[in-house]
Amino acid sequence: MLIHLDEALLVANKPAGLLAVPGRGEDKQDCLSARIQKEFPDALIVHRLDMATSGLILFARGAKMQRELSLLFQDRLVSKRYVAVVAGRVEQEAGEIDLPLICDWPNRPLQKVDHDLGKPSLTRYRLLNHDNDTTRIELEPVTGRTHQLRIHMAAIGHPILGDVFYGDAASAPRLLLHACSLDFVHPLSGEQLSLASEAPF
Repeated sequence: MLIHLDEALLVANKPAGLLAVPGRGEDKQDCLSARIQKEFPDALIVHRLDMATSGLILFARGAKMQRELSLLFQDRLVSKRYVAVVAGRVEQEAGEIDLPLICDWPNRPLQKVDHDLGKPSLTRYRLLNHDNDTTRIELEPVTGRTHQLRIHMAAIGHPILGDVFYGDAASAPRLLLHACSLDFVHPLSGEQLSLASEAPF
């Protein structure tokens, strides 16, 4: 499960179906952060992935490092990339999806596109390959809104396979979305840290 470990931070590979942090209720206490903290009590989560999404999650070792790493995310100095399999054939080799998002309050936790009240949300994509009537695609969220990749792909007519919220849950045994890479400058060493995890689908 651990991809990288040093005195400042660690990176874990979260399986699909596991919460990143505890939820409400006794049945939602098993999560990646709780499992990591059993072995590394000083590990504090820096960002999250949806329960249905697998892939790389960064933890800080201690509150001071958590603040530093959180600032990297806030200043968009962390490059995150995902692999997804989406419905239909995406024909354009690469592009951007620039659609403002807001919480759909009556239908929480769903989000929706709202051109009047939504927060700016930008996703870049790059086509990897086609397989019959699906497309494997690399996604880069420039902003980090809740469900951003999922709703952006659905909004352009290519929902991610297995998406219970914005697509067809029966189209795959799980959400076919995996956080495959993290790139950032290590706050202690000053060196570029590039971490990768191959999609399990």
